[in-house]
Amino acid sequence: MAGYEQEIEELMTEYRRRREEADTTRQRINESAGTATAPRKTVKVTVTARGEVTDIEFPTAAFRRMTPKELADVLKATIAEARQKALAEVDQQVTFGRLLKGLQPSALLTGNVQLADLFPPEPEGGEFPEIDQAEQNRRKEP
Repeated sequence: MAGYEQEIEELMTEYRRRREEADTTRQRINESAGTATAPRKTVKVTVTARGEVTDIEFPTAAFRRMTPKELADVLKATIAEARQKALAEVDQQVTFGRLLKGLQPSALLTGNVQLADLFPPEPEGGEFPEIDQAEQNRRKEP
């Protein structure tokens, strides 16, 4: 019985470590932001990695000479540029473990993830040695 209790305690320790790591990752993502300034400094925008616009500034009076459509187009383009910078910051700061290797963290925020990216149809050889060994043993049985 002591062996099972020790194994359960080790699993709980690993669970707590991974949960803390996930919370730290969430905080880093929530703190990520990007800022972009439009040409001629008509507008400056700050956007979070989740797409929330947190600040809009008009550093010069150049926006006053623009039509509403021109200003709207510049705002949309500047917001998109700022979001891309925020997502690039997430990709630089956040890394996934073995489970999600090769996946860009920003892909989860933008919805550009396919199921096969997260869970391949078949695990790569050696990724699950316990399962691989059990399968080999099963095949040897008559």
